[in-house]
Amino acid sequence: MSAILEKNPLANLSLWSRRLPAELSILLVLIGIGLVFELFGWVMRDQSFLMNSQRLVLMILQVSVIGLLAIGVTQVIITTGIDLSSGSVLALSAMVAASLAQTSEFGRAVFPALTDLPAWVPVMAGIGVGLLAGLVNGILIAATGIPPFIVTLGMMVSARGLARYYTEGQPISMLSDSYTAIGSGAMPVIIFLVVAAIFHIALRYTKYGKYTYAIGGNMQAARISGINVKRHLIIVYSIAGLLAGLAGVVASARAATGQAGMGLSYELDAIAAAVIGGTSLAGGMGRITGTVIGALILGVMASGFTFLGVDAYIQDIIKGVIIVVAVVVDQYRNKRKVKR
Repeated sequence: MSAILEKNPLANLSLWSRRLPAELSILLVLIGIGLVFELFGWVMRDQSFLMNSQRLVLMILQVSVIGLLAIGVTQVIITTGIDLSSGSVLALSAMVAASLAQTSEFGRAVFPALTDLPAWVPVMAGIGVGLLAGLVNGILIAATGIPPFIVTLGMMVSARGLARYYTEGQPISMLSDSYTAIGSGAMPVIIFLVVAAIFHIALRYTKYGKYTYAIGGNMQAARISGINVKRHLIIVYSIAGLLAGLAGVVASARAATGQAGMGLSYELDAIAAAVIGGTSLAGGMGRITGTVIGALILGVMASGFTFLGVDAYIQDIIKGVIIVVAVVVDQYRNKRKVKR
């Protein structure tokens, strides 16, 4: 084999390129997009896109919330599932958490007897709501065999309705300083990176990760090998719900309010971040590091289009095209894998 490689430098280069991390190409795309917006910034606006620290900070803060959803969605997609409910679960969790984080100074608190609570109480309540929603998704999918698309679609509609019904559509304000501190400064980014590191390790180096990839690769084979597929799917969807709840806490703390409209269409952004980051919709393939880069790509594009003054409707069209292109690339990659 070594003799062949010595005689054929192209084969050596091909083998070397295959050994490169899959995330490297995605990272190069991120760098390329940033440079394109930098160029257009000087041509169209006569100012720098990348050198504006305030813009970059706002972009990363926004990415941190969607990134938390995307980490959970990535694990679901690896098992060949899908989660359309994460944005709505975020809103419901934000409403519940915010209602328990109000101060006694506000005369129209949702629960007047439950004001001025320690910050950990609303945090745990918001995370608990997300965990419960994910648990319901997992149980319905595992126990009934209903397709994940249908189950999570139902949860998406129900959770959004509950979020609106919770206060009859009224926003929740006057949150305690200890709670809003969770969303201030670099805290959302720190939370996002810590969660990403935890699940990167969990997927790559623990039994949880091996089972997740095994189920996505071949569910029947995983079942025959002794993996309790139903139980593991419940765990995966529960984790996705928990992270949606955490994202709701961070979002409401950052905005210092809870609103039923929070997280609208965030589930699509989370799915897009996962797919752009290399997670295969066919299951069995994906990494958290790729998802983080995918979320950054979406954040850079959204910030860049706003910077250039592109209409919001046009941005949605472009985002839709990107999602379709990412899926086409994923299908092409799967076909090449089968041929090999």
